[in-house]
Amino acid sequence: MVKVIPAAAGGPKGLILGPLDRFIFGHWLTQSHHQVDLVGASIGAWRMATACLNDSVHAFERLERDYIAQRFDPPEGEKRPPASLVSERFSQSLQEFFGGRVAEVLNHPRYRLHVIASRGQGLLSRATPWRTPLGYAGAFLSNAFSRQALGSWLERVVFSTSQGDRLHSLPFGVNDLRSAQAGLTSTNFMDAVRASCSIPFVLDAVHDIAGAPRGAYWADYHMHLDYLASQTGQGVVLYPHFQKAVVPGWLDKNWKRRHQPSAYLDSMIVLAPDPAWVARLPNGKLPDRHDFLSYGRDHGARANAWNASVTASQQLADEFAQWLATADMGRVEPL
Repeated sequence: MVKVIPAAAGGPKGLILGPLDRFIFGHWLTQSHHQVDLVGASIGAWRMATACLNDSVHAFERLERDYIAQRFDPPEGEKRPPASLVSERFSQSLQEFFGGRVAEVLNHPRYRLHVIASRGQGLLSRATPWRTPLGYAGAFLSNAFSRQALGSWLERVVFSTSQGDRLHSLPFGVNDLRSAQAGLTSTNFMDAVRASCSIPFVLDAVHDIAGAPRGAYWADYHMHLDYLASQTGQGVVLYPHFQKAVVPGWLDKNWKRRHQPSAYLDSMIVLAPDPAWVARLPNGKLPDRHDFLSYGRDHGARANAWNASVTASQQLADEFAQWLATADMGRVEPL
């Protein structure tokens, strides 16, 4: 019944989903043969592309190791690394991970990958030291008024794999926000995934991606999308997530009223950790990108904390496997 699997942005938070990813893609879904749409943004795009690799279990293990091993030491005398340095290191990481293996991702016999990014409009059509902050200020104010108004500043662009010359259909409707679709190819794969991961002001925008509309591209977020629009018959959207709320976009994080469920999610099952479990992790929270700053150059301590969180998160996969065996509907809560 699983027709769509979304994967959210969230940087290091996504590390706790590694054991679930290995179980779902390496063991559970191998018992079926139907096609599944994988929809990813930022670290979620990296995860879903990893699911398309041969021997995905080992690929997910490597993703955890490589991600935790990343280092972004700021220049001497500065508190944080410049976006250009983070972008350069991140681009190298993607190349080392997917280099020579992009064809595996694009040609998976079952999985249809969709990578989501945001293309700037108006002031945000090019990234510069003055246009970007002014443009995002305008985007924030417009979004506060209406999420649809955000389309005047940012357009959702979905990079999708294809069958022959025909792009795979989107597994969601796009009436909520101005949107476009482009092909995900061997030529633009690295740029599309890097754009999907480019958090404004943390990484540089990616400009003029091959085969897509010209402009500056940044990250998207949690994908509170109209999944019902494309569904026929029975089917569910299975969403392994690091929190219970499905937040529409990056600029909606502080708008709590937009964290509520909608009819878009009526076919969705979210797998999320209990907040009490999260409180038992190192530092009482999920790993996040601010740990790069709080741990500074003590990379060993950060790696130990993140590895401890990943080890603890095996419980999430074990409990989901147990639930599948017992089908205790009492464990299922409304969103």
